[in-house]
Amino acid sequence: MMQPLPDPLPVFFEKAAQMGFVAVEIWQRDEHFDALCELARSRGLRVASFVGHDSIASGFNDPAQHERICAELRDSIDAAARAGVPGVICFSGNVRPGQSGEAAIEACAAGLRLIAPYAEAKGVNLNMELLNSIVDHPGYQCDRSAWGLEVVRRVNSPRVKLLFDIYHMQIMEGNLIQTIHENIQWIGHFHTAGVPGRSDIDDSQEVNYRAVCKAIAEAGYDLYVGHEYKPSGELYASLRTAYQICDV
Repeated sequence: MMQPLPDPLPVFFEKAAQMGFVAVEIWQRDEHFDALCELARSRGLRVASFVGHDSIASGFNDPAQHERICAELRDSIDAAARAGVPGVICFSGNVRPGQSGEAAIEACAAGLRLIAPYAEAKGVNLNMELLNSIVDHPGYQCDRSAWGLEVVRRVNSPRVKLLFDIYHMQIMEGNLIQTIHENIQWIGHFHTAGVPGRSDIDDSQEVNYRAVCKAIAEAGYDLYVGHEYKPSGELYASLRTAYQICDV
């Protein structure tokens, strides 16, 4: 959820579990990470995902950042493995002046190749996020599924995948179900939100989330779909609706 919670975290976790949710996401690893994971476990939830390195704009497309990002990801992979978190999020970075698209793809692939063996050894996925560059993240480079897929295919690791954000890819390209079906082996996590507005995923917006989630299930995906949106009304009512829509 992208808003302040109406209850303390223990109460929120309990209510989420009672609705049927099995996991939560947190934004980023910090000094409270282990305690948050333990709190979630105590309420019957896992932590599904978190951001593994600093800065969306400064990512793997800049070779000068590879050493820093890999060091941060090693710490995040260790934390994920310790807590049973299946994947951590990473980013391409924003388009760099003077760098061609091909050079940026290869730079991302080269950086991910450096850290992929560590992720493989620890059993943790690295999920490079697809983000829109029209509304929310101007300049972000990995803004099309084909671009991200080219990166992860070049790395060719079972632990290097994409975070397919349905909201962002609806804005950039649509064709969600076909893209998901044809590339599910390269997808390690999903995010949802309503289009436009990044709000509820109910019937007031343009994505047919019932059909999309059915397609995800039929493709054989067995990890998590995370809700990353701003509810327009009461939080728990919105979450109950989201759960019902996606419960296929």
